[in-house]
Formats: sequence, structure tokens, C-alpha cells
Amino acid sequence: MEIAQPRDLERYLSLAKRRHGELCRQKRIFNARNRIIGGDTDAWDAQVHDQKIKEATEKARHETFAAEMRQNDKITCILEGRERRDRKSLCKAINDFQQTFQKPETRREFDLSDPLALRKDLPARQSDNDIRNTVSGMQKFMGEDLNFHERKKFQEEQNREWSLQQQRERESARAHQRCAEDLYFKTRLQFDETAKHLQNLESATRKAVCAAVKEFNRNQATESVERKTREKKQEQEDDLAEISNLLRGDLLSENPQQAASSFGPHRVVPDRWKGMTREQLEQIRLVQKQQIQEKLQLREEEWRQDRDWDRQRVQRARSTLLVERQQKRQQRDLRRALDCANLSLAKEQRSQKKHMEEVCTNQPTEGYFTQFNAGSR
Repeated sequence: MEIAQPRDLERYLSLAKRRHGELCRQKRIFNARNRIIGGDTDAWDAQVHDQKIKEATEKARHETFAAEMRQNDKITCILEGRERRDRKSLCKAINDFQQTFQKPETRREFDLSDPLALRKDLPARQSDNDIRNTVSGMQKFMGEDLNFHERKKFQEEQNREWSLQQQRERESARAHQRCAEDLYFKTRLQFDETAKHLQNLESATRKAVCAAVKEFNRNQATESVERKTREKKQEQEDDLAEISNLLRGDLLSENPQQAASSFGPHRVVPDRWKGMTREQLEQIRLVQKQQIQEKLQLREEEWRQDRDWDRQRVQRARSTLLVERQQKRQQRDLRRALDCANLSLAKEQRSQKKHMEEVCTNQPTEGYFTQFNAGSR
């Protein structure tokens, strides 16, 4: 005897539920009297019930989140105030300690940042022969001696002489440039005259070539017309000869002897065969008449069958139309009930949304987001 495990019991229970659901579904679908074509009202009611439960759960979750957010905002405000007071007291204590125990005069490097150091110290240079002006001190450079004014005057005179010399050189360069420009203009005029003469010669040569080409084209056109006339005449003569040969030949005269094959009297040459004899045509017409009679009989039989099927189809269409009208009336009633339920749900949602917006607008927006971010950190 086998012992039933909890897992087996769960599996049997799920199979039984599935069988029961399948039986209910078969009764609902295969019962033509109680079946509702186009919609499942039980499923719709279940969906509406699930939607209401989901909305209630979502609303409770949002309210819980809002309460937690308000609590976190209050805690954040308290912590920020405490941190602000601690920071202020710490800064005050640091300033007091620096003013009491860390004065600037007590520092070891105060001489480097003393604001009166320049007033207490001697000048860096008193004369050119000062013994303190060593090379490493870098207090005397080239051009900073006592003869600065005389040297500057001599340098100005030297600069004036150099500027006059540069002006003379510039005037000479301008004169050379003017001579070069005059020579360039004369050469340019000579080149222009030569180019004009060459252009005239080229235009005269082009005109002579155009005249020669035109005469050549005229001769070619005349020869082409004459050649086309001869070809057309020869083609007409060839066409007349071909037409006369065809009219006198066996192809158009339809001579039945030309289709006789050398393999037997029952065989013909396909490319020379001109058609069947009168007896063969009569035999074919007789067979065609028999086929027409048989086809008419088949059509009459098909017409009778189609008429029977049409009668049955019309009867089925009438019954289907009655059923569809009944279903449309039922669907119309169900749709009205569903519209009323949706309208009431929409009104409730609108009122809830309006209430939530009023609650949100009553709270300070900026402090709310700041506190929320601090609380999340």
C-alpha cells in the first residue's frame, strides 16, 4: 500500500480543479440554450472584482508611502537643525582657539609674510658701486647704470640716422618697382596684340573649316538620299517577287498533297498540314454535340442541387439572424450595465484624484523634495 505524500495530494487537487474548470467550460460552451455568444459575463464580473481589489490595494499602498514620507520629512528636519547648530558651535570654538593660541606674531615664518617688512628693510640698490650688488643678487643689469640719459640720447640719434637710411632705400626700391611695372605693362600690351592677331587668324580658319564641313555634309546627304532611293526600289522589287512566289506556291494554294508523310497515310507533315477533311470534321461535330448534351444534363442536375442548397441556406440564415438579434439585444443590455458601472467608477476615481491633489498642494513643495532627498540618503 502506497502512502500519499503532500506533494501528491497537491497535484491531485490541482488536477481535480482543472478537470472541474474544464467541465464547467464545456457546459458553458457546448450548451446551445444557455450559451452567450460574444462575451463571458462571469469572466467580466471576475475582472471587475479583481480590478476593484487592485485599486484598493494600490490606494492603501500609496497612503502608507505618504505616511512614511511625512515621518521621514519630520525626522530629516530635526536632524538638519541639530547638524546646523553643531556646525555653528564648532566654527565658533575654532575661531576662539585661533584668536587665543594661534596669533600671527607667534608663527615661525612670520617674517616671510610680515606686512611691514618692506618698511623695515634697506633699499636693494643705493649706487652703482654698492658692495651689496653682487652677481647673485641680480640688482644691476645692462642698461641700468647712471649714464642712462646720455646713452639714450646717443641711441635716439643713431635710430634717426638708421630711419633716414631706410627711407632712402625705400625710395630707391619704389623707383625700381615703377620701372618694372612699366616694362610689365608694355610687355602685356604686346602680348595682347599678338593674342588678338592669333584670334583673328583662328576665327578665319574656323570659318573656312565650317564652310568645308558644310559642303561635305551636303554631298553626303545627297549621296544618302540617292542610296536610300535605290535600296527602296530594290526592296519593292524583292517584295513583289516574294509575293508572286508565295501566291503560286503550295503553302497559300492549300494543296492537301503537300502534307502527305512518307511514313504512312495516317501521318502528316505538321508544317504543311492545311486541316482535316470533311468526314473528320463531321465526326468531331457529332462528338461535340454528344458532349454538349451531357454537359446540359450535368448543369441541370447541378442547378437542382444548388436550388436545394440555397433553400437550406436561406432557412439557416433566417434562424441565425433571429439568434443574432437576440444576442445583440442581450449585448446591448450588458453594455448599458457596464457603461453605468464604468461611469460610477470614473466618478469615484475623479473624486479620489481631486482629494490627492488637494493634499499635495497643501504641503510645501521645495522643503518636501529637499527633505525627501536627505531622508533617502
